[in-house]
Amino acid sequence: MRKPVVILHMAIMVVVSACTQEKADMQEKPDRFVLVKGGAFINSTSSFYNKGMTIPSFYMSKYEVTQREWIEIMGGNPSQFKSNELPVETVSWYDAVAYCNKRSFQEGLQEYYTIDKSNKDPHNSNEHDVVKWTVTINEGANGYRLPTEAEWEYAAGGGQLSKSYAYSGSNQANEVAWNWMNAGDKILSGDWNWPAIENNHNQTKTIGTKQPNELELYDMSGNVREWCWEWYADSNVESGSYRVVKGGGWIGDVSNNAVSFRGKFEANGFGPDQGFRVIRSESPAKS
Repeated sequence: MRKPVVILHMAIMVVVSACTQEKADMQEKPDRFVLVKGGAFINSTSSFYNKGMTIPSFYMSKYEVTQREWIEIMGGNPSQFKSNELPVETVSWYDAVAYCNKRSFQEGLQEYYTIDKSNKDPHNSNEHDVVKWTVTINEGANGYRLPTEAEWEYAAGGGQLSKSYAYSGSNQANEVAWNWMNAGDKILSGDWNWPAIENNHNQTKTIGTKQPNELELYDMSGNVREWCWEWYADSNVESGSYRVVKGGGWIGDVSNNAVSFRGKFEANGFGPDQGFRVIRSESPAKS
């Protein structure tokens, strides 16, 4: 009878170990986030394809930050189109990094940014930006942050599961992207036209109502433009006049929805098509 008892004991240990690991994984993975496994760029439409760049693994929010999430952390709601499950919009780059730090603090995480509001950023050359907070990175912090442009494009392009779609999850923009042609009462056609957009009552849409991409990330093409960390420049420099925005928005042309499209906006700029999503670095123990 000794051998069956030993086997039973081993089986129980395996089950307990598996449950413990599953619980640990769930605690490690933030709610409503996707683990984007790192690697080289596979999406051949990406502007980083064949550039010899490798992206480390990270967690990315499945959805753009919603108004519900914003209100829970920041209190008010700056959005023009108000509803809990619409993406928050009319937020500047400074608003976005402030949200990241405040959410990190509230959840007991290390703040990823040091924000100095008293000293103007000497690397910000935009004469129209009167804010110019000096924002620096705390390397190794486990808190929330904005994606880099490369991280954003890697995830939008499907990561290691990429099928090289032009848009995030499809070669057909209407399947995955909200833009000026489909974000209103009826489908528009022809050239981009602001009066037509206004008359069509275009606006942001409830998160996750278009199909996701290969990684189960939603709305990376369209809905709102998403802030990234970097300055908009031809190379990886630490100064500039604009910050990078990606993904297009409900006002923008279909071409802006492409994974490779690179937009720019003043860091203190905001509008009803400007939002963001957040990421967190993967734990060193999990890499």
